[in-house]
Amino acid sequence: SVPRCYLNKQLATVRVLKGDPAELSCTVSKDNVTGAWFKDGLKLTSMDGVVFEKKGLVHKLIINKAEDIHAGKYRFEGGDVKTEASIFVEDPPQVDKVLLKNLTSVPTVAKAGEGVKLRIPFEGRWPIRAAWLKDRMELGDDTRIRVDRTDTCTTLSISSCDRRDCGDYKVRLKNDSGVLEINLKLVVIDKPQPPAGPLKIVENSANNITIQWKSPKDDGGKPVQRYIVERQQVGRSDWETLGETPRSCTSFTTSTVEEEMSYYFRVRAMNAEGVSDALESGEAKTAGKASPGAPDPPEIISASRDTITISWKAPCKTGISQITGYIVQKRKKGTVTWLPVTNMPVRDKKLKVTSLKKGVQYEFRVAAVNAAGTGQPSDPSEPTFARDPTKSPGQVQDLKVSSSDSTSVTLMWNKPEVQDGNDVKGYEVEMKRCNSLSWTKCFTLPAQSTSCRVQGLQAGEKLLLRVRAFSDGGPGEASELKACAGAAPMVSPRLLIDDTVKSFLIIKAGNPICVKIPFEGSPEPVVTWLKDGLSLPSRAAVSTEDGITQLLLRAAEFSDSGTYTVELGDGLGKKEIFSFQVQITDIPQPPGAIRLEENVPNTVTVIWDPSASEQWEKNLYYTVLKRESQKGLWNVLGDLIYNNKFTFTRVVPGRDYYFRVVAKNDLGASGPSETVQPWRIWKKKAEFQVKAQKYRGVNQNQPPRFLVPLKSHVVVTGSECHMSCAIGGHPPPKITWYKDSRDLSRDPNYFCTNDFGVCSLVVLGVTKQDEGEYMVEASNEVGRAFSKAFLAIKGNS
Repeated sequence: SVPRCYLNKQLATVRVLKGDPAELSCTVSKDNVTGAWFKDGLKLTSMDGVVFEKKGLVHKLIINKAEDIHAGKYRFEGGDVKTEASIFVEDPPQVDKVLLKNLTSVPTVAKAGEGVKLRIPFEGRWPIRAAWLKDRMELGDDTRIRVDRTDTCTTLSISSCDRRDCGDYKVRLKNDSGVLEINLKLVVIDKPQPPAGPLKIVENSANNITIQWKSPKDDGGKPVQRYIVERQQVGRSDWETLGETPRSCTSFTTSTVEEEMSYYFRVRAMNAEGVSDALESGEAKTAGKASPGAPDPPEIISASRDTITISWKAPCKTGISQITGYIVQKRKKGTVTWLPVTNMPVRDKKLKVTSLKKGVQYEFRVAAVNAAGTGQPSDPSEPTFARDPTKSPGQVQDLKVSSSDSTSVTLMWNKPEVQDGNDVKGYEVEMKRCNSLSWTKCFTLPAQSTSCRVQGLQAGEKLLLRVRAFSDGGPGEASELKACAGAAPMVSPRLLIDDTVKSFLIIKAGNPICVKIPFEGSPEPVVTWLKDGLSLPSRAAVSTEDGITQLLLRAAEFSDSGTYTVELGDGLGKKEIFSFQVQITDIPQPPGAIRLEENVPNTVTVIWDPSASEQWEKNLYYTVLKRESQKGLWNVLGDLIYNNKFTFTRVVPGRDYYFRVVAKNDLGASGPSETVQPWRIWKKKAEFQVKAQKYRGVNQNQPPRFLVPLKSHVVVTGSECHMSCAIGGHPPPKITWYKDSRDLSRDPNYFCTNDFGVCSLVVLGVTKQDEGEYMVEASNEVGRAFSKAFLAIKGNS
């Protein structure tokens, strides 16, 4: 007997991009096999761009440049062997590479008020769905924005740009072969917003007025160059320009003022595009030169059951005439009414206040008097009880500076020695800068505290510090540092970025966004937070304390996606910047309504409206499931579907079907969208006519033959497999199905039909045990014929 030829390597299905080369090859066991190639059942003799090649045992079909006409089912026949495979030509959306590079590498810049038109031509398999997105939301037409789409081009037009249009845009092109996303950036430049208010009057005297403001929240996309300061005298209509300040300076002092005159001030910011609107102040009135200033609060010298002795110092500003005396007032603690202590001004700067009630706590204040009148009163003294004196505590022990940095000094001490059971009730900490004559109270601490940190110092600044204990008997003697304490040297601002600070965050919608970034710098740097180059939304809360700045949004929304930037500035133009990305995502929303169409006989096309989440979720896909009874199990028909339709081809006539679609992303699956009514294709009874055959005088019997042979299948576990073939012969052959040589005629797990020579085998709910070789046998009294195919099962993970 002659050895049969067999396959060493069969054809494999190929997916190829349009325009790329493709190749089908198989290997046979005999060298003398010539073979023939078929496409969609037709023998290939010649075809544009297709080459047939044979090298030894290898037979190849080579396509130089794949086009739509090359897609289909190919078969190779040679000797005793046959093998089939398909070529799928994918044609996803494409954009010219040079245009794509120009669009994505350089932002589009427009001036406020101008129109912008972004046009993107594309090509690919039609239909292509084009969508424009900004901040993950799809753009639609309104009074300013228009989105135009054709079969080959999409255009975004903005009739009059403003700063709201700044940001990242995305063009999403989608067809059945894939998705192309193009990221664009639009920058709109404009004059800056007005300086941030309020416009404060930080110093007001008879000789000058100092105003202060904050930088604009939006600089218009161009750096602020300078600020213009103007003034208007109350009662006049004209404004005069006082001067300009550089962008790093947000305060201005004018000395061209008149005594007791009222003014309004306004400030404008200026960049390369123009001058902002003005930030205006309230009415500011200069002080008079005649009245004296307010003295420091009086100090308590001693106290008894009905007497308290106080003293005070002259005010720094005495006016134009000599101080002639002081008005002294008192009040009980907790009341608002001040009562005079004497009927006439007191010449001395010390007074013994008598006729007080024992056990009552009093406060005192003084006001200087000169020829022009009475000046402003001092702040109140410390509250003091009128009662018999007790011993004051001694000095604190071992006062020292334990540490210091660029803006603070930390003190430590020990409690004073206990004297006659007079317990310490607390401590007072005071400071005095080296160029100052008076002490300033920093803290009042409880008895258990023996350390404190004095903050708010300038780099390199020196000062004197003292601490005194106090008890029911009053304050003790202060302990003063022997030498001046110095703050640490200036440190440039620096962000301390480590592994705990992520550059990309994925946050589920509704969860909080909390980002903490440590930093250092001396003096303490100015911290600024931005989102996509603009100010943070009003819902965002920023706190900066102890070298850590924190951003907090308690419930994330999709609009919070974007680029966040934290800037450290030293006020001199030097900045340290760190940016990170935040992406807000969530489980998808369910797909829309489902429609069923029978576009091809014995098939059903499931069409559904897209999930609303497609607007912001680029990794969204769909899964289609079906069941064959109202309470049966759902089986997966198709997964990883990136369009909005799916065709089910293995419909059994007369059977009811229900369909379900869910949307999925990396976080999980949406709720389902389902059909309510069952889908059924009615099984039609064949209609035929009997025609009397003419007597031909010959034997009409024919042996069985396969008009359409079986084909191999690859299906997912739990789905349904439909095998079919077409058989001829006379008398009509008897059909028998086998799996791995086992007769399936009486197996309830298989459904066999024979409709006038079209024979089908349906495998319901396939499992791994259904994998194997299937054979159909056709026999009549003239002969027998066989056709075989292999069923492969893969998991539905």
